[in-house]
Amino acid sequence: MANTGVNTWIALFRGINVGGNNMLPMKTLVALIEELGGTRVRTCIQSGNVVFGGGGSDAAVLSRRIEAAVLENHGFAPRVLLLSRKELDIAAKANPFREAEAEPRTLHLAFLAERPKLPDLAGLNMLKRDGEAYALDGKVFYLCTPGGFGQSRLAERYEKLLGVRATARNWNTVMKLRELAK
Repeated sequence: MANTGVNTWIALFRGINVGGNNMLPMKTLVALIEELGGTRVRTCIQSGNVVFGGGGSDAAVLSRRIEAAVLENHGFAPRVLLLSRKELDIAAKANPFREAEAEPRTLHLAFLAERPKLPDLAGLNMLKRDGEAYALDGKVFYLCTPGGFGQSRLAERYEKLLGVRATARNWNTVMKLRELAK
């Protein structure tokens, strides 16, 4: 996507199309974003990753508008975390676990709704298993789980210990979203 002076947004939905719950077909999601003023809307993976242009310049306002539109039209309110293309690029470039990029399923970036005010780092450290590593950088929590994200107690509890809303994506998904946002 060429930069036309219009914001490029990446919407990360949490809790849709998982386990047969909160079903929202991607075609429907594209139409909803277009109704809210989004342009060049594209999706990546059925679990709710949307790249689009326009829609305004305030991420918090736009995120609440998307959540409200889904609630009004589909009866549930997913959490939507909105990133600018620049924020996604900065997060990817700042990855402290370059060696994990070779095994992208083990590397996750959790995008945080805000900077944690009082993260429980001691609690995070207590949950780490051998080989696991994490780094907190502003509004991004990097997590390397060689034993698998679904098997990691750290992956299961990081959001609570950071004290902020978050949604994670693996390295492959982050790279696909960056490509779509270009």
